[in-house]
Amino acid sequence: MRRSNLAEQIAHDISVKIASGELAEGTHLAAQSLADTFGVSRSPIREALLILSEAGLVRRHRNRGFYVAAPQAQAASAVPVALVTERQSPYHLVATDWRNDALPEEVTEQFLREKYDITKSQVQDILTRATREGWAERKPGYGWRLLNVAKSPESFQKIYQFRIAIEPSAMLLPDYEVNLDKLEELRTTQKRMLDHDIERLPVEHLLSNGARFHEDLITFANNAYFHTALVRVNQMRRLLEYQAASTPERFIKQSTQHLAILDLLAAGEILEASFALKKHLTGAMHSKIELMRKWDEAVSLAV
Repeated sequence: MRRSNLAEQIAHDISVKIASGELAEGTHLAAQSLADTFGVSRSPIREALLILSEAGLVRRHRNRGFYVAAPQAQAASAVPVALVTERQSPYHLVATDWRNDALPEEVTEQFLREKYDITKSQVQDILTRATREGWAERKPGYGWRLLNVAKSPESFQKIYQFRIAIEPSAMLLPDYEVNLDKLEELRTTQKRMLDHDIERLPVEHLLSNGARFHEDLITFANNAYFHTALVRVNQMRRLLEYQAASTPERFIKQSTQHLAILDLLAAGEILEASFALKKHLTGAMHSKIELMRKWDEAVSLAV
């Protein structure tokens, strides 16, 4: 039976969660919960679980459902190498065209199908992901609206300037209180990235881990406005992040610096942690913007 592109993508995403340890061996994979997570019906979820079952990553128990069967090492072999570029995938072709102002602000699914010669299922998957990453929304009537988020190195720089202004400052607020349990969760994730995740998991997952690190730290300030603002700007920069995150070395440096910040927080050195966070963000801003400008220059020369 022919598999749908959506089911294959969901199967891939679940296998990434297994490989990263987010879904441990023996975890029950409830169809409705997964459908809610991915924003789809139960039908593609069931198909995705069958794909994973055939691959040996999940086990089906009669009258009980599906459970994670494979340990992390086995699951890792079922997902692509982390940093294989996605720039030629349909999603990134559409994202790149939007970033380069080669698409109108309002589009239909039929328009995208014809322009990129892709299937209805692929278009739906692209728009679902674009919505999740904050640069597309369904119009109230018919069609889709592409949102004017960060589309240039200059706008990316402004986002980082905003982050540099609020994230280190949040640590110095009177109500900033470190949650030691959350701190250990973050440490485990960063160590896991250095041990194996950077080498074998997709860029999207690695970027999400990085964003969650900063979003979790700012919750310690006990000020919802800081957290809400950071989540929003993290969504707005995602369109450009894929272009800036191109080598394992960048993620290794990021995780190493994250762990150093966690060590300072655990030791109660809040002022030093704030300074280290500002230095970390400033360095990331400069290196990513430089890389994006070089990429833009290369693209313009190719044209």
